Amino acid sequence: MNQIQLARSVLCVPAVNRRALEKSATLPADVIIYDLEDAVARERKGEARENLERLFKNNRPAGKQTVIRINPLDTDFGREDMRVVLACQPDAVLLPKVETVANMAAASAILNSNGAPLRVKIWGMLETPRGVVNAAAIAGAYSAALAGGRLEALIVGVNDLRSQTGVLAETDRTYLVPWLMQVVLAARAYGLRVIDGVYNDFSDTDGFVAECEQSRAMGFDGKMLIHPSQIEGANRHFSPSDDALAEAHAIINAFSAPEATGLNVIDLNGRMVERLHLEQAEKLVALASAINQTGDAQ
Repeated sequence: MNQIQLARSVLCVPAVNRRALEKSATLPADVIIYDLEDAVARERKGEARENLERLFKNNRPAGKQTVIRINPLDTDFGREDMRVVLACQPDAVLLPKVETVANMAAASAILNSNGAPLRVKIWGMLETPRGVVNAAAIAGAYSAALAGGRLEALIVGVNDLRSQTGVLAETDRTYLVPWLMQVVLAARAYGLRVIDGVYNDFSDTDGFVAECEQSRAMGFDGKMLIHPSQIEGANRHFSPSDDALAEAHAIINAFSAPEATGLNVIDLNGRMVERLHLEQAEKLVALASAINQTGDAQ
C-alpha cells in the first residue's frame, strides 16, 4: 500500500506575514498552503515572494506538506509566482480558479520544461461553476495516480462558488452538497485527494465542528483552514474514531480466520460483510497508523 499523505488540516498562511511564516513550521497542521494570491495585496506580491524564498532557503518546514498557492497563470503575478515555485520546490503548487484541462496543461508544462522534479505536484482549486462542471475531465487528464501527471488533489473553493452562483451561506449547505459531491466523485474516480473549502467564522467552534462532520461524511480527506485555532478540530474529526477502528480490526480479523479463506462474503455478528468492507477496513487502519506516526493520535 502506498504511503498515506495526510490532509486533514490544510492551513492557509499569507506569504506576506513573516511572523506567521516563521510560526507555520511549529503548527500541527498536515499541510501548509503559503498563499500568494487572495491573502496578498497587489502592491505586496513581490514582498511575499521574497518572504517565501527566504523561508524555504533558511528554514524549510519539515514534517508537513508544503504547498504554494499562486495567482492565475494568465497574469504577470502568476508567472512570477511560478518562478518562486521553481526555486522553492514545495510539495505542490496550488492553482486557483481551475476551470479547464488547459489550466492544468499550462502549469504542468512550466514545471516540466524547467526540470522541476516529479515530486512537485499540482493541486487544483475548483471555485467556479465551470470548474466544478469540468471536475472529472480535469482530474482524469492529469491525475498523478492514474494518468502519469502531476495532479494530486482538488480543493473546493466554496466562497467563490457561492458568489458566482448566488447560493446562500446556509448552515447545512443544502444546495452546495450536490456540487461538493461532484468534486468528491471526480477525485475518487481518478485517485486524487479532495479537500473541502474554508469555514469563515473561526470563532464559531460548533459550526466548524458540524461542517467537519458533514465533510467527513461526504468523503472529503480534510478541510482548508483560515486560522490555527481550527487545526485541532480538523485533525480530530478527519481521524478515525475508536469505534470505527475497533470495527475495522474486527473485519480484518474475521477475514483472516481460516474458515474465511477464499470467501468474498462472511457473517460477522449476524450481518453480511463483503471483501469491499475489508478493503475499507484496511485503509482505515493504515490511516490511523499514518496519524500515529505524526504523534497526533486522537
